[in-house]
Amino acid sequence: MWTNRLGSSRLLIALALTASGAASAAASAAVPAASHMAEPAAIRDGVSRRYIVEASTTDAARQSVARVGGAVERSLDIIHGVEAQLNPWQKTRLSKLPGVRLYEDRGVKTEGTTAPATNPLSALTSAIVSQASSSATLADGKAVDVPTILYQTDYTAQVGASTLQAAGTTGKGVTIAVLDTGLWVAPGQTFSSRILASIDVTGGGSGPVTGDPDGHGTHVTSIAAGGAMNIAGGYFGIAPKSNLVIVRAFNSDGAGTYANVIAGLNWIVANKAKYNIRVLNLSFGATPQSDYWNDPLDQAVMAAWKAGIVVVAAAGNDGPSPMTIDVPGNVPYIITVGAITDNYTPYVYTDDRLASFSSTGPTYEGFVKPEVVAPGGHMVGSMQSTSYLANIDPGSMNPTESLFTMSGTSQAAAVTSGVVALMLQADPSLTPDNVKCQLMASARPALTSAGALAYSVFQQGAGLVNAVSAVNSSATGCANVGLNISADLAGTEHFGGPANVDANGNYYIMNMAASSAGTPLSGAGLHWSSGYVTGAYTFTEGYLWSQGFVWANGYPWSSSVNWTSSTAFSQGYLWRKDVPWWNTTGTAGGSTSPASIEDWVPNQ
Repeated sequence: MWTNRLGSSRLLIALALTASGAASAAASAAVPAASHMAEPAAIRDGVSRRYIVEASTTDAARQSVARVGGAVERSLDIIHGVEAQLNPWQKTRLSKLPGVRLYEDRGVKTEGTTAPATNPLSALTSAIVSQASSSATLADGKAVDVPTILYQTDYTAQVGASTLQAAGTTGKGVTIAVLDTGLWVAPGQTFSSRILASIDVTGGGSGPVTGDPDGHGTHVTSIAAGGAMNIAGGYFGIAPKSNLVIVRAFNSDGAGTYANVIAGLNWIVANKAKYNIRVLNLSFGATPQSDYWNDPLDQAVMAAWKAGIVVVAAAGNDGPSPMTIDVPGNVPYIITVGAITDNYTPYVYTDDRLASFSSTGPTYEGFVKPEVVAPGGHMVGSMQSTSYLANIDPGSMNPTESLFTMSGTSQAAAVTSGVVALMLQADPSLTPDNVKCQLMASARPALTSAGALAYSVFQQGAGLVNAVSAVNSSATGCANVGLNISADLAGTEHFGGPANVDANGNYYIMNMAASSAGTPLSGAGLHWSSGYVTGAYTFTEGYLWSQGFVWANGYPWSSSVNWTSSTAFSQGYLWRKDVPWWNTTGTAGGSTSPASIEDWVPNQ
């Protein structure tokens, strides 16, 4: 059997869960149907906290909360659960009921609250606003074309989107759902006619989105689907004619909760057919606290994929160290995206590189992540000048044009979501698995001048997304091989990937053939000592990763191959029934210890 997830012993965990389950079942027999009636007043009046409660059905979860006198705030059908307010006594009693899973709600944020390092584009502010000069010089002495920096026209060309747009493939008829901080529509923008629906789920609400006081959602949406024309005569966004569904799950300074995000996912899946939602952009992420199948947000994301929605998630901004992929990017089924930067030379591809902040695989369960990389360095997108982000980093804001410069895997995910929309316009019959397969099969890995992979698969996945090749790809059956999402969601089978790490900290892909199971698989890019590569290389066509993806396979946890790592979860605890989120000090954190989502990084 699998011994761990690049972490603590699976056997010990299984024994602990069995013992815990038996104890809980025995204790539950003594819980009366109206147990809340006997609740001690001193405990009943204690501080209530928000929890996510799961059961076999949503109704069963609701009834379990009522049984202990808790207050259900809203249904979360996507995970067969509810959001509920429980005091300590109610939480303890509920945790002892059979068939109930209890998670203390977790605080999340879309951005850090500390201003980034000095933006190297700040020196261009006056030239950008006046557009009086065709070039300027950055602090490091590098000459940069001002219009290129202002409109970042090259990312559409770099991934091939501009070529498809010129031929009429613009994402028309495909709906992208963006779950983020909302959307600000500037006067004269074409967003309005393409917004099919919006909902603000913050604070338990269900009204329409009325703006974006934070700015993050507007930025990523404009990159994925901006319809404005740039000064070079091309479109601003990747899929400029796609339709949009906007779901706001984060407040005015980018803070939110698991419950809000899951509520947003719940609404998106419920309205998929009504609005033809085919793509879902998730430009946020939190540090994993459990195996992917035990995380309620990951469960909701898996349900969206199973429902036929292509989910694209940011890898995270916690690189370059290994095993830094965020939730929900750690879900093996979905498309997780890392970031590259053009090194401030938009039309020179030979010095493009992996962004140092881009989170790196493998996941704790041994899956290779990210699947692909996309432009994410100093990306220019729309933003209102009065937004929260514009005010904490005014040097990156061009108020005249309502444009803001940001770096992150959030932006890389947005680029990829737009590319997926182009693929689905070209072939609406594609399933999520086929989209993932063709996107990976057509990606361009970074090569050194000698023709070797510049980065391992743990850093760049299959390589840089290539919209033209993806649209024209006929690849099939090369994504999510060996996985079963229905069994995973049902809890009858869970999966691990082929990645492992040796005693010296070297990561590698395992050979899963019966005769040599668990041994390192030979091949360029399949071994990595966790170093960060610098230098000159080119993202080019036709390398190994257009041929098969042996490393993308998944395997049941019942496999006889053992993982040898001694690395545990960074938080040191596996979620069990009635185990809260834990903070970095190892003490019960709960909603008062928010996890950072998409930490702010300096532009690069």
